Amino acid sequence: MPKIALIGAGSSGFTRTLLTDILSFEALRATEFAFMDIDEERLDVNKQLADKLLEQENLPATVSATTDRREALDGADYVICTILAHGMAPFENEIEIPYKYGITQPVGDTLCVGGIFRALRTIPVIVDICRDIEEMCPEAWMLNYTNPVAMVTWACNVATNTKFIGLCHGVPWTAMAMAKFIGMEPKEVRYWTAGINHLAWFLRFEDAAGEDLYPLFWETLAQKGPPEDDKYRFEFAQHIGYFMTESSRHFSEYVPYYRTSEEVLAGGKDFEHFAGRRIEASEKNGRREAYVKEALQMIRGEKPIPFGERSPEYTSNIIYSLETNELFRFNGNVMNYGLISNLPEGCCVEVPCLVDSLGIHPCAVGELPPQCAALDRMNINAQTLAVQAALEGDRDKAFQAVLVDPLTAAVLRPKEIRAMFDELFEANRQWMPQF
Repeated sequence: MPKIALIGAGSSGFTRTLLTDILSFEALRATEFAFMDIDEERLDVNKQLADKLLEQENLPATVSATTDRREALDGADYVICTILAHGMAPFENEIEIPYKYGITQPVGDTLCVGGIFRALRTIPVIVDICRDIEEMCPEAWMLNYTNPVAMVTWACNVATNTKFIGLCHGVPWTAMAMAKFIGMEPKEVRYWTAGINHLAWFLRFEDAAGEDLYPLFWETLAQKGPPEDDKYRFEFAQHIGYFMTESSRHFSEYVPYYRTSEEVLAGGKDFEHFAGRRIEASEKNGRREAYVKEALQMIRGEKPIPFGERSPEYTSNIIYSLETNELFRFNGNVMNYGLISNLPEGCCVEVPCLVDSLGIHPCAVGELPPQCAALDRMNINAQTLAVQAALEGDRDKAFQAVLVDPLTAAVLRPKEIRAMFDELFEANRQWMPQF
């Protein structure tokens, strides 16, 4: 049976989801799990929760917990990474300092100023994890969920020899939203999606018989209008001709159209979700406290641990297919070596991938619609500079990544971008040792 190392196993909710997903496969029920986190208290909660699940379901799997990363990685077949590098303090700076200059980011983990600075502090940490993988378990697959997925995946494929793939649930969640919008069940729709992480395009959207569902989607949108909590993504899809991953709240952070006006951001009650009040540390901590409270109830046996119904996360299916040779298709973040011909060679793209016991096999998509490729390239321009800056410790390239970021460039003049960058760089310097 495989050994799976979970790096960042103290995460709120995600560890439980991945654990129950993996163990829902009978062929994986004797898996050896090695939980690792630097937060001993949260790690202990999830270890106790895992032990309770094994007892509840009478499963033969084993779970160990350690704060020693190399111990967890030793002999692993799979490594799942869900860390938040350096915790909440730099994250809060990445949201609050840009806000002073007029940049609003309700999520701040993909692009724009927050995503770029998150990449600058996260990439060195995950490269170090990959160096340990090269030594402790060189044949292991690294399945990374840590954001910004595209830039982290790109950097680790350039700088290390790990078998590294970036994962995200944006594609299946968007497919569920599209199906619901036209009154269908997710299992009734089929799709072919490609682009970049958090800005991938549903190139085909069909029913099980292969009938194109886009005409019904556009007709439904014309009749009903967009959902109130996702109106700008639906509106933009009408203009560009294809639907894309991520909600209005998130999507609006890495395009230059929507977060440029105080009138829009303060536009009334129906704008509240879109405007996305900044995610304060207190809000994040509140979610974690709620998770711990529920987890302790489960550990004490006051409520059962949900088990048996898999989430939309890809990880369990990928591991199952690698172990059993049962074919599975998912959207993964991989290097663009001949996969999308009108995006830069060697950037990180999100494309359909097939997986079996021989490995993970990305599918060649060909050309994206040119208007979709153009919007992706705007993001890739900033990603290119940010990845180089993170790996080389080049402060000028870090600034230039922010300078060419689509939303930042739409809101601020270059001298204002410089002032914002310098302030944030100094505030977060301690978490970016490569500079």
